[in-house]
Amino acid sequence: MKHDLDTACLVSLNIGEPVTIAHGIKEVLSGIFKQSSQLSHLLTITGLQGDGQGDTVHHGGPDKAVCVYFEKRYAYWNEQQGKTFEYGAFGENFTLSNWTEDDLCIGDIVQAGEVILQVSQPRQPCYKLGLRHKQPELPEHVQRMGYTGFYFRVLQEGRIEAGTAFTVTHRHPARKTITEANRLMYKDKEDLKGIRELLDVQELAASWQEQLGNRLNRLLKEDQGG
Repeated sequence: MKHDLDTACLVSLNIGEPVTIAHGIKEVLSGIFKQSSQLSHLLTITGLQGDGQGDTVHHGGPDKAVCVYFEKRYAYWNEQQGKTFEYGAFGENFTLSNWTEDDLCIGDIVQAGEVILQVSQPRQPCYKLGLRHKQPELPEHVQRMGYTGFYFRVLQEGRIEAGTAFTVTHRHPARKTITEANRLMYKDKEDLKGIRELLDVQELAASWQEQLGNRLNRLLKEDQGG
């Protein structure tokens, strides 16, 4: 029997090709501007058909094929900002109902129609989110609240559209939530036990494995030096 938190709905599917935006005295290319689509889109291991990233070094790739944000978080931002954000406003491809960062774990597997997905890492909001909304402080605010969203990797390609039901088919036994991963990355940066346990989750994205692995090695050297 499925529990309430095993299922969600794709409230909005959002895509956007990269555009040039002003950043101080220069311009940068960004795919942060997403628009809701009612069409069916092919989803491959590298992302959605019709979508793109301006910075392919820090965005996209198999571990970050799909950027996801939660419908429930919009209520906070709408109240906090005193305006209504459209779905896709946080640069996400998928806006999902029901869940938050507390409900999904690194390595969880999710079925969405013919597509199979896996939670790979939290989303790290970058300065381009601030550029989009003309609020430079917004990425730091998102990070501080822990309302970051996350990324899926694609285990099975297929077509997908708004309204598709999402079902968790496998809960990773380590149960390291997106919230917990954010805590270790941004807040309790010297929690050796926590970092070790998160690094033991092989399904954690390679970039997070590298970043946290380097931090762990540095902390252990400092301990030995002391």
